[in-house]
Amino acid sequence: MDPGTHFAFGTHPQHGFVASFTATMPAHLAHWFLTREQFEPVPDRPGLFRLTEPDRDGPRRTRQAVRDLRAQGYSVSAYMGLDPDAPAAAPRPARRHTVSDRRARTAQAAAMRSPQRRVAPTTTAPAARPIPPKLTYAPTVHLPAGRSR
Repeated sequence: MDPGTHFAFGTHPQHGFVASFTATMPAHLAHWFLTREQFEPVPDRPGLFRLTEPDRDGPRRTRQAVRDLRAQGYSVSAYMGLDPDAPAAAPRPARRHTVSDRRARTAQAAAMRSPQRRVAPTTTAPAARPIPPKLTYAPTVHLPAGRSR
């Protein structure tokens, strides 16, 4: 283990998912961090903490604890299956059509002329709408009879 490591995570045959802290970490601070990450002290084993309710998504919760402590700036050593930053077990075979291939095809299609548009669009203004002629007479206004102002 690296000399600057603060926490170590792994599995234990009796206690399940466990965590411990090294001498570079103050005990009271390590206890505070690990209990916040849902680990509890193991009786009769000073410095060893086990995950509470390990059957309730234990691997994910342990990986999250490793990620959280690293985000706080602590150096964490973790068993390969519990390390969120560990490389994948086996590389996956490359897919034939990757995102970069799709982007290249899209860019090529955008640069080409569309076969649907054979005639160039016209640049002349559309025909103006006809304006009705002005009235040559003034309309007559009829007021109601019998009342005056």
